[in-house]
Order: sequence, then C-alpha cells, then structure tokens
Amino acid sequence: MPSSIRIIGVPMDLGQSRRGVDMGPSALRYAGLSHRLRKLGHTVEDIGNIPVPVRDTLSREARDGMSFLPSVLEACDLIYEQGQKAIAEGCIPLFIGGDHSIAAGTVGGVTHNAPSGLLWIDAHGDFNTPESSPSGNIHGMPLAALMGLGTPELVNLGRPGPKLQPSDVILIGARDLDIAERALLKESRIGIYTMREIDERGIAAVIREALARLQHLPRLHVSLDMDCLDPMEAPGVGTPVTGGLTYREAHVLMEILADTGCVGSIDVVEINPILDERNRTAEIAAELLASLLGKSIL
Repeated sequence: MPSSIRIIGVPMDLGQSRRGVDMGPSALRYAGLSHRLRKLGHTVEDIGNIPVPVRDTLSREARDGMSFLPSVLEACDLIYEQGQKAIAEGCIPLFIGGDHSIAAGTVGGVTHNAPSGLLWIDAHGDFNTPESSPSGNIHGMPLAALMGLGTPELVNLGRPGPKLQPSDVILIGARDLDIAERALLKESRIGIYTMREIDERGIAAVIREALARLQHLPRLHVSLDMDCLDPMEAPGVGTPVTGGLTYREAHVLMEILADTGCVGSIDVVEINPILDERNRTAEIAAELLASLLGKSIL
C-alpha cells in the first residue's frame, strides 16, 4: 500500500573514528532513493539534512570517543523531534545516515507516543557502555542506551530512561562482538540471531521467528547497518566484517519484512563513500530500502 515517506538526512560522523560516513546521505540520494520509492507509488518528501557539526570545526580536544558526546546529543535531540513529528503526522520517517549513533535519536523519537518493535540488523551489537567499550566510540553504544545502559545523557535523550523493553528488540546478523559487550547482551534478554544461526537455519526461518516474537507490537522500526552485508557485497562501510549476509539474503529479509505491512520507521547507516566502489554500497542500500517498502519480483 502506498505510504507517505519522509526522508531525513543525518550526516553524522562523530560517533566513530573512521571518516566518510557523513557523506552517506548524499551517496544514497545520488543512488536515486527518492525516485525508486516514488516508482512504487509512495509519496516522498525529502526535508534535507539535520544540522550536524563538521568534525574539523570542533575543539582540538574533541578528537575521538566520548569527547564528541555533546555534539552527538545536540544532533540526536533534533533527530528525536523529527521522528516524533513524522509519526504524529502519519509519515514513515526514513533516516539516512551517518553512523549508527543516530539511532539513539531515531528510535527514541518514533517510540515517543507509542511502542514499536525494533529490528537491529547489524554485524555488531552496538551494546557497549563507556566502561565496556575498547574504543570509546559512541556508534557502538546506541542500542545499550536505548535499553537504559550507559552514559545518562544518552540514556535520557528525549525522555528519561529506557526507550524499549527487552521483548521489543531483535538483533540480526551479529558476528563481531566485544568481550564485555557479550556479557551485557546476555544479561539484556533481547532476542539475538547471530550469523551462525542464519547459516544453520536460513534467513527466512530466522526473520519469521523474529517477527513472531515481535507480534505483540503494532509497528516495526528497522535499523539497517550496511555492514550487516558481507564486505564482498557492500565494501563501502567503516567497520567491515567478513562472513555477512549475501545480496539475496538481505533482499529476502527486506521482502519478508515488507510483507508484514508493519514497518513504520527506518534508519539506514554506516555507508562510507570514501571506501566504496563506484557508489556500490549506496546503490545496494537504495535497492534494499525499495524492497523493504514494497518492491517485489512479481
């Protein structure tokens, strides 16, 4: 069914140390994202980019890790407001990043007035706290913050406390977890499907089981980190990990999610054009988003 989709760019590169993901929104637009969605019958409004400080204009002391937290919080507050507003106005907000730290704002905003299930599709857990993280990079912390763990400023972004319950969250595609992060994930009681389970059972069985676990919720938010794919498929990401989803596995995942008719909000993150090959990763991301929003083979 055609929907009203609001594209919101977030050129965030403050949550991690590898430069280039701030150009992700431009790469996706260049890949014809709006045109692809309009061809499916959707009404598409692109409202431009959330203002994010340019990394090189910040203090010389703010060069890595948690030192960028104030600027990340400022941008995520605006993201939160845009997510809340889009849902209230009957739109599907489609946030195009940027690094995965934006999800502290996207998920918080779209769940402000009503709950939503969260499918976090990622090679990584993003379930670190400042104490557990080996790097201190904020893009490895948003899911933990959404569950109420970590630095209070990030946990209380938009509204106080956790934004999700453990039964609301499924992590799919994990294959690179930090040692302390593993312990936090096990304690969290969220649903987790690693690449081993996908290899053994198949992506269709995994996603159908995941959806059954989220059926108590009226809507779904899909948080798609492009490093969920194998870097042979999608090389333009900042933290590539071998052994990820194939091109067709990723499309099957998106197609099954589309079949539910419950996808109410989306973010796609970690596209790094500097590391890409002729915008290949952004092209694949645009194709996956089209599948998620209704494109089918027949």
